[in-house]
Amino acid sequence: MRNIRRRAAAAAATALVASLALTACGSGDNTAGAVKDSAAASFGTPSAKQQSQGDDERQTPAEQLSTTSNSSGKIEADSSAVSSKSQSKSKSQSQGSSSTTAKRTTCTGANTKVKVSQVTRPINHLLLTVTNTGSKNCDAYYAPALRFDEAQAATQIIEESQPQAVVTLAPGESAYASISLNGDGNPTIPAKELTVHFIGRANQGSVGSPAGPLKLPTGTRIADDTAVTYWQSEMSDALTW
Repeated sequence: MRNIRRRAAAAAATALVASLALTACGSGDNTAGAVKDSAAASFGTPSAKQQSQGDDERQTPAEQLSTTSNSSGKIEADSSAVSSKSQSKSKSQSQGSSSTTAKRTTCTGANTKVKVSQVTRPINHLLLTVTNTGSKNCDAYYAPALRFDEAQAATQIIEESQPQAVVTLAPGESAYASISLNGDGNPTIPAKELTVHFIGRANQGSVGSPAGPLKLPTGTRIADDTAVTYWQSEMSDALTW
């Protein structure tokens, strides 16, 4: 009987050990499965951040700009910078324009070269050519004030020849005025030299240094009513009178 009981106890113990071993194995499988499921969840299921990035990639550029505050802020800053740069450039151009305007001056004997020459048509006429030799634009106002030899009075002006605008000469450009020697009569007074004075903007007499005395063509004669035209931009306009 004791042997039977011992065998029964041993069998029971063996069964218990087997049961425990099976339970332990089952528990280990469950743990591995849980770890595997966790890994799958970690790599297979995207996080909220990854989902957001994926959504952004699927969005159009316009949608990304509207939904991404950082991008929008940067664009606004860039636009502001461009606007500021444009304003700066516009201001610079405006200053450049003012600078160009400020470089204009009055034509005088100091910044021009004056030449007197004889013409065949019309008869009894001389032609004055004034050329800007300076580095700035100069304005040739009104008509030249002419003085032949030691005459006390300036030469008369042909008022009908007044142009519509002041003649402005860029460096190297020329203007013209013609001298009608006979006026309404016959030129009988010999003249050898001519001094050309320049009128200022206010038309209150001559300004700056004059040009000359210039040597006149041999045999030049003037009259009491010899007259000169206003400065003209074209030679043909000057010789019309």
